[in-house]
Amino acid sequence: MTVQVYAPRYTDARALAVAGVLAALTAVVAVLALGLGAVATPAAQVWATLWGGGDDLTRQLVLDLRLPRVGVSMLCGAMFATSGAMMQGVIRNPLASPDIIGVGAGAGLAATVFLLAWPDAPPGGLPWAALAGAWGGFGLVLLLSQEWRGAGGLHPVRLALVGVAVAAALGAVQQLILVRAPDGLGAALTFLTGSVYGADSARLWRVLPWALVLLPAALLLARTLDVLNLGEDLATGLGTRVNPARLLSLGVGVALAGAAVTGAGILGFVGLLAPHLARLLVGARHGRMLPVSMLLGALLVLAADTLGRALLPPLEVPAGIFTTLVGAPYFLYLLRKSA
Repeated sequence: MTVQVYAPRYTDARALAVAGVLAALTAVVAVLALGLGAVATPAAQVWATLWGGGDDLTRQLVLDLRLPRVGVSMLCGAMFATSGAMMQGVIRNPLASPDIIGVGAGAGLAATVFLLAWPDAPPGGLPWAALAGAWGGFGLVLLLSQEWRGAGGLHPVRLALVGVAVAAALGAVQQLILVRAPDGLGAALTFLTGSVYGADSARLWRVLPWALVLLPAALLLARTLDVLNLGEDLATGLGTRVNPARLLSLGVGVALAGAAVTGAGILGFVGLLAPHLARLLVGARHGRMLPVSMLLGALLVLAADTLGRALLPPLEVPAGIFTTLVGAPYFLYLLRKSA
């Protein structure tokens, strides 16, 4: 007796359908999030305000106070997810993620030191400092991982374990600096621990230019990522200059994570979970997978932030706690699978 195993057929039509459903879900959650707060706003009033209606108080609550937070949540979620997808494609490691391999922790530490050393720095300087820290953390992980390289190359679990250790060490240094920081500045830096709390228009405009440049750049690199995923020999045979392609792809991925950290801090496992879910839904081809990863990351962070605001009012649970609760078990599953 022959047992037939169903395998989903990944097509462009399927990817469009999945993207449409995710976009609709994100829009629904966004409208709900815009209505949450000390003064609740019904969804109908939120919708009317977005289209130019509503009274002055409602417009101030929805457009000035809540909309920037929703925007930061969605942008940072999309950027973390895209960064994780690109790193997994370039390194060919299913465990690669900005928060796991030191990128997020390096960016957070650099952003903290930058703001403490230069409190009056222009807003545009912070993402550049975070970018330098992201490369520093990633480089440290790769450097230490070389000591464990075996005959078969660098094992995914080894890279992940080194990354977790480096991220923990960098995170501890960051927390020590935050504890010893002046009260006002320490409170201003609490978002770096993984929260969208207090996101305003200034934070939104700090992240938005990077998202507008880097997210389309990632989509343009989809074909390059597909070729790199075939292996160095085959990619070279297809005419790809492997090292420049890797450096460019990693540069975009690291920059995405570094900029996202300046908006929402280190959101655990978003960059790991969203790309894996996207592959399950639309396959491994980056032209389909990257847009779906962006939508999944945006939805995941927005839903986590909205749940954190609604769960224990007036207290707010950081979004990073929920993303970690969801992503950590899956990370352990991947560790066991890759061992």
